[in-house]
Amino acid sequence: MSVEHDSFGKVAVLMGGSSAEREVSLMSGQAVLAALQAAGVDAHAFDPAERNPVLLRDEGFARAFIVLHGRGGEDGTIQGLLEVLGIPYTGSGVMASALSMDKWRTKMVWAANGLPTPRYAILDADSDWAAIEAELGLPIFVKPVHEGSSMGATKVSAPGKLREAWALAARYDSLVIAEAFISGAELTAPFLDGQALPLIRIEAPDGNYDYQHKYFSDDTRYLCPCGLAPEREAELQAMVMKSAQVLGCRGWGRADLMIDADGRPYLLEMNTAPGMTGHSLVPMAARVAGLDFTQLCLAILRGARLG
Repeated sequence: MSVEHDSFGKVAVLMGGSSAEREVSLMSGQAVLAALQAAGVDAHAFDPAERNPVLLRDEGFARAFIVLHGRGGEDGTIQGLLEVLGIPYTGSGVMASALSMDKWRTKMVWAANGLPTPRYAILDADSDWAAIEAELGLPIFVKPVHEGSSMGATKVSAPGKLREAWALAARYDSLVIAEAFISGAELTAPFLDGQALPLIRIEAPDGNYDYQHKYFSDDTRYLCPCGLAPEREAELQAMVMKSAQVLGCRGWGRADLMIDADGRPYLLEMNTAPGMTGHSLVPMAARVAGLDFTQLCLAILRGARLG
């Protein structure tokens, strides 16, 4: 074990949890755990759904690597508990995690700071479906406000289907958002330690980058370098770093965006604890930047902090 790795102390890799993204979190967590252990870090798996997280303090954990996806892991909840326990943790703090997990309030913060994001409407059982279809135009993307990994999300392309899409999303969350669908290039923009990583262009079958295509299919193409001119990529990276800064994000994360046919960018959402599976995007961009998976995990862990 190197001197640096020894200085990390006993590390908890928080994975699993009780959100709808538990399965993906377990895959991410096992990959991170294996990389840290192979590097000589005293790392251990810890699933808050199976063990009381207060035990993290009782069992002498010095740091926490958060790979919990979705509610309970990305929404400020576990971050707040770790603050109380005095255990430094990876990724964004309480406020930024809570804001970024809330797609509606994220869009409001971005819009207030002059950052482009698609037009939207909040849906409920009493929504005027026809009026919203007319206002946003078809297609419309409907998704739960507090879920990730495309859980409960639907692309509505035909008139009269908006209520049905809302009903599906409402199974996952009491708050549902409808967003004007942006047709064009789909990109994701990871960042690490205040620096943008290379952009990745995503080409999913029929433009449908859903849960299956994100984690289990080999049909999705990922292009990194993304094919944009260097100066254009730098402009988008600067926009993404501003989008993270106004939300208060730190450590590492990933913003998703679209570029329409006229070249206009639109920020979709911010991820403060992105996937770390074999199909995940942050490790892909890190490799292009010269960091292998183990180096990436160590860099993220090195940034663990309180407050």
